[in-house]
Amino acid sequence: MRPPTESLSLTPRDFELLVQGIIDAAADGLVDYQSEHQALLAGVDGEYVIDVVATFSALGARFVVLVECKHLARPVERKDVQVLHSKIQSLGAHKGMLFSVSGFQSGAIEYATSHGIALVEVATGTSNWHTRAAGPPTPPPPWVVIPKYIGWLCRGNTRALLSQDHAEYTRSFLGLIER
Repeated sequence: MRPPTESLSLTPRDFELLVQGIIDAAADGLVDYQSEHQALLAGVDGEYVIDVVATFSALGARFVVLVECKHLARPVERKDVQVLHSKIQSLGAHKGMLFSVSGFQSGAIEYATSHGIALVEVATGTSNWHTRAAGPPTPPPPWVVIPKYIGWLCRGNTRALLSQDHAEYTRSFLGLIER
């Protein structure tokens, strides 16, 4: 769960565009990379509007990543991850990612882990600011540059930082650059 910080002040559309920006920033160096916001795709069982679709080429193949954004007041539930998994299967996509502003219930995390779906909790940049001082949290000093929003990629018991302003975090987590 996210540490207590100021709340996110994003509209659902702005949230989707922020997520697209995080994905786009990490795509540096990918061959034939493209992303589309609110993409209409035809699956074997109908059409779907996907919040963000990212495509790129690697190893002589075209890869498709479906990204769904949940701007909800409650943590994402297992059924929400199951719906994304169904869309991945119907559309023949290779990967799914689900971004949330409110975290994920344990059932959602278990289902996503067993089906290879990435979960990312978006938070304010100050959620990454930690001090060793006793007492209430202190804000960062003015000389520290902190992105307005970041994502916490949840994978099992580990979390990795994602940021539109610092794409190297995402590329490092994906193994595209050395840490």
